[in-house]
Amino acid sequence: MIQDTTLEHDIYLFHEGNLRYSYKLLGAHPDVRNGEEGIRFAVWAPNAVQVSVVGMFNEWNGRENPMEKINDNGIWVAFIPGLEKGTIYKYEILTRHGHLQLKADPYAFSSELRPNTASVVFPLNDYIWGDEEWMKQRKAKNPYESPMSIYELHLGSWKNVEPEVFYNFRDYAEMVIPYVKELGYTHIELLPLTEHPFDRSWGYQATGYYSVTSRYGTPNDFKYFVDQCHKSGIGVILDWVPGHFCKDAHGLRRFDGEALYEYANPAKAEKTQWGTLTFDFARNEVQSFLISNAIYWLKEYHLDGLRVDAVASMLYLDFGKEDGEWELNEYGGRENLEAVSFIKKMNESVFEETPDVLMMAEESTSWPLVSAPTYIGGLGFNYKWNMGWMNDMLKYMEMDPVHRKYHHNLITFSLFYAFSENFVLPISHDEVVHGKKSLLNKMPGDYWQKFANLRAFLAYMYAHPGKKLLFMGGEFGQFDEWKDLEDLDWELLDYDSHASILDYTKQLQQLYQDMPALWELDHKEEGFMWIDANNYEQSVISFARNSRTTNDQLVVVCNFTPEVYHDYKVGVPKHGTYKEIFSSDAEYFGGSGQTNGLPLESIPSPWQGQDQHITMTIPPLGVSFLKRTSVSKEEDHEK
Repeated sequence: MIQDTTLEHDIYLFHEGNLRYSYKLLGAHPDVRNGEEGIRFAVWAPNAVQVSVVGMFNEWNGRENPMEKINDNGIWVAFIPGLEKGTIYKYEILTRHGHLQLKADPYAFSSELRPNTASVVFPLNDYIWGDEEWMKQRKAKNPYESPMSIYELHLGSWKNVEPEVFYNFRDYAEMVIPYVKELGYTHIELLPLTEHPFDRSWGYQATGYYSVTSRYGTPNDFKYFVDQCHKSGIGVILDWVPGHFCKDAHGLRRFDGEALYEYANPAKAEKTQWGTLTFDFARNEVQSFLISNAIYWLKEYHLDGLRVDAVASMLYLDFGKEDGEWELNEYGGRENLEAVSFIKKMNESVFEETPDVLMMAEESTSWPLVSAPTYIGGLGFNYKWNMGWMNDMLKYMEMDPVHRKYHHNLITFSLFYAFSENFVLPISHDEVVHGKKSLLNKMPGDYWQKFANLRAFLAYMYAHPGKKLLFMGGEFGQFDEWKDLEDLDWELLDYDSHASILDYTKQLQQLYQDMPALWELDHKEEGFMWIDANNYEQSVISFARNSRTTNDQLVVVCNFTPEVYHDYKVGVPKHGTYKEIFSSDAEYFGGSGQTNGLPLESIPSPWQGQDQHITMTIPPLGVSFLKRTSVSKEEDHEK
């Protein structure tokens, strides 16, 4: 009989799918009963015949600490006096079929280091945060009209002690944060840190959704890492995977002997492409589990956002499946209506609890209104990865420049839809692994041209509307593709070309930070204006980026061939003196030095739809940023 009305209410909300803090109800928590300190355990297992807590403390004997079933919907509880932080445990579950199985706690906050699989008692409230100033500033910040450049990294292969032996989160804080801050990134994005059995899944196939992977330390160690990032002015985004989970025996699969967290229908449950199981998005308790999990990472770890992985795999019943492996929805469509409803509910819940965070969808289709509010029919994220831009641009950049003029649309098409969503431009880990080659090695041409192409690509990326994301190694031109069991090829920085690319990335980031035109109107059409999108013969494009202040306007000219064009006419929106404030072809970046050192005075003759034009040198495989630094003599006279 439950006598605590608060507990009764939480249990009711859990079964209704509306308990946003279910990790405070379920799992292992320090408690006091009849004056004795110990641990209260609670688990949801409605199909179990009996559940016990087992561990070294009772020699893994399920008869010692049986749990009591406190309601008809299958919540089991037990209080064990004398246990404390660090206790290793599992749940022993007797199924309807007479089988005994050992399961890790779905709500455990910590886990044993693989290959061991037990859960570890770890209180949530024994870390003292020092990031109050950051959290205060975050509430007042408008991310849409602010610079955002994200450094995506996989901690274990950024640097490691040796393959599959990693540093602690605290060590990574000392190494990663100064590096990222020096380069000028605003955010770090970490590949999933939920506990997972297999290193090479990179965390995308998890068993412990509430458990920080013990590969890098304890929950408090991770809190320290986030805390230090915030103290250094760097936000932290975590890759999060609510779409599917792995089938390992100690995890969520058939948790109480029956399909519980996954769909009972194999056609909906099986992710055949990955060998994983789909969450049952229609089940209320699963909704409480996942929504609470999102809020848990944002609240308990002060994270600044979640990048939600594989959203398309949630939205479509036929994702990654052949004919006959999936079933139509009740209206004859291929959309997973339950997942759509869940995603909307999740985002509404997250933003009600933490209104100042980022919820970023990795959604690879043309599903409409991904980053629009739910009240106008959107999915409710506030950002979407622009996978179309990424695919088009990498395809374009991999071509020999001789052939680029035949595929000019690949660099211009993204502007037809650039303002339909709040986009992030992602060059992520997925693009530099599994034989896809590193970003530098995708580039065609000889040694010099590879680096010139990379500089041009990065400059165009930073000039294009949308926030920015680059996977580790791209910033210094790693030649090999990502080797997930080794650390980055840091020795390349002993070579001038790679050291120059690192400096180039830093200077490009500084330009980006300093120029509101590159981010202030990122998601509005008035933030961008084509000057010339049609010169496919020479593979040259030019455009303007605008801020709220007219004088902050930038003119950007991109040349995707190795030809130099002298006395090239570029239309400019206003008359005056234009200065080249940044060139990807500068000699100190390893370029050929075909820059425009002298001021460029506009000529009052129409060109490319503009009233004025300038003549300039267009560098080979280069991008030039121009800014009007003073008004022309004519405009000054008019005043």
